Amino acid sequence: GNGLIITAVACDHRLHTPMYFFLLNLSLLDLGSISTTVPKSMANSLRDTRAISYSGCAAQVFLLFFLLGGEYCLLTVMAYDRYVAICRPLHYGTLMGTRACVKMTAAAWGSSFLYSVLHTANTFSIPLCQGNTVDQFFCEVPQILKLSCSDSYLREVGLLVVSGCLIFGCFIFIVLSYVQIFTAVLRIPSEQGRHKAFSMCLPHLAVVSLFVTTDVFAYLKPPSLSSPAVDLVVTILYSVVPPAVNPLIYSMRNKELKDAL
Repeated sequence: GNGLIITAVACDHRLHTPMYFFLLNLSLLDLGSISTTVPKSMANSLRDTRAISYSGCAAQVFLLFFLLGGEYCLLTVMAYDRYVAICRPLHYGTLMGTRACVKMTAAAWGSSFLYSVLHTANTFSIPLCQGNTVDQFFCEVPQILKLSCSDSYLREVGLLVVSGCLIFGCFIFIVLSYVQIFTAVLRIPSEQGRHKAFSMCLPHLAVVSLFVTTDVFAYLKPPSLSSPAVDLVVTILYSVVPPAVNPLIYSMRNKELKDAL
């Protein structure tokens, strides 16, 4: 599904607009994030093993933080794109020109890369002395921290708190953007105009909701709910479901994308 969206946007000149440029990047991130965990897990299942090398584990942590962080940054940029398109349509060509779109996308990828390097370096600098078994189908940071036996894991916890603050900041930006968008949409006199504006925003809003709710539940669920089975289901919810479902959400009611395909 992500591959089809990438191909359609790249090959059809009618889709060479800011909205579809961001969608192409989102599909690239989705494709990358699901490819980081699922193929290795499937290969291990077929070979009846649960082994992964130390470098492979570090690569999984790095790529997941890079791709999921990039996705969240990009969803914030896409909220701004929707805001400009609906609330400031006369300035859209100026504010969302080719150079501006490339800069915003590069900033999303670049900031997630730095964030990922910081997390990976910090996580794997912690001495691990409580075995080498990660109770998950991929290398997840909370599971790796359980293997630590020193107080240095507090640095990683501190980093996760900072990450939470940044994520909350992006979330507030998205919410404020949509408050202004819906206020502007409700002022549109024609029902057709309102319907078009809503159909432009709802897929993005659905993707943001799915991404945020699964992540929040994964990392903020009470310890009483924690068990190997529940942890596995929750991890699949935030690492596998959004990248797999996003193409469906974006293509179901998108006539331009269907025509391109």
